[in-house]
Amino acid sequence: CPRGAGRGRGSPCLPPSRPALARLSRGAAAGGAAEQCLSRGISSDQRPKRPLTAYLRFVVENRSAFREKNPEASNLELIKKIAGAWKELPASQKQVYEEARKTDWKRYGEQMAAYKAQLTPAQTAALKEERRKQLAKRRSMRAKRELNLLGKPKRARSGFNIFLSENFQRSEGISPVVKKSNLDSPYLQLAEDDKVRYENEMKSWEAKMVELGREDLVRSRKQRLKKKPAETAKQAETAKASSGGNKAKLKLKKSEE
Repeated sequence: CPRGAGRGRGSPCLPPSRPALARLSRGAAAGGAAEQCLSRGISSDQRPKRPLTAYLRFVVENRSAFREKNPEASNLELIKKIAGAWKELPASQKQVYEEARKTDWKRYGEQMAAYKAQLTPAQTAALKEERRKQLAKRRSMRAKRELNLLGKPKRARSGFNIFLSENFQRSEGISPVVKKSNLDSPYLQLAEDDKVRYENEMKSWEAKMVELGREDLVRSRKQRLKKKPAETAKQAETAKASSGGNKAKLKLKKSEE
C-alpha cells in the first residue's frame, strides 16, 4: 500500500489521511516507484540500511555529549569539534568503531541477500529505476551547490516574475493569465535590462571558469549564439515581408511582359 494508507493484517488498504494524501501527491509527481503499491508490498523503505562508517558511528554516539559541553555552538562548529576529537582519538579506540562497522556490514550483506531473494523481476526493475532517479537527483543537487559556490550568476527574470515580486500581495488571487495580460511596459523593459545584466555577468564568470580550468561549465558556442524568441519572430516576419515583396515584384514584371 502507499505510505499513509491504513493497513491491517489480511485487510485491504484504508483511505489515507489528508497529510498522507499530500505526501502521496508529492511522491507521485516525483514519480518515485516506492510510493506505488508493488505486487508483494515491498518498497525501498524496507531495503536494509547501509551500516554507518566508523567515523559516523563516533559522531552519533558523541554528538549529544558535545552539544551539552558546547550549547552555544552552531551545528557546523559542533561537527568541527567532533571531527577534531576523532582525529586525536588513539588508533586502538578507533579500531573498536571499525570492528563494529565490520560486524554491521556482515549483517547487512545477509539482510540484503534475503531482501533481494523475495523480489520479483518487476519489483527489482522498479526499485532499480527508483534508485537511478534518486542518484540523478543527488547529482543534480550537488551540481547546483557547486555552481552556487563558484558564484554562477542568477538567470534573468521575466517581466512577469519581476511584476510578481513587486506586487505579490496586491496580485494575490488574480489568475496568471490576467496578470500577464496586464503587464506594463516598464516591467518588460526591466526584464530586457536583466537579460543584458545576465549575459554580461555570464561572460565574466565563464572567463573566470576558463582560467580555473573548468571549461566544462562554460556554455557552448551554439548556446551563446542561441537567438532570442522575440528576435527570431521579428526576423521571420521581416523575411516573410521581404519574400512577399519579391513575389509581388515578379508578378508585376511578368504582367508587364
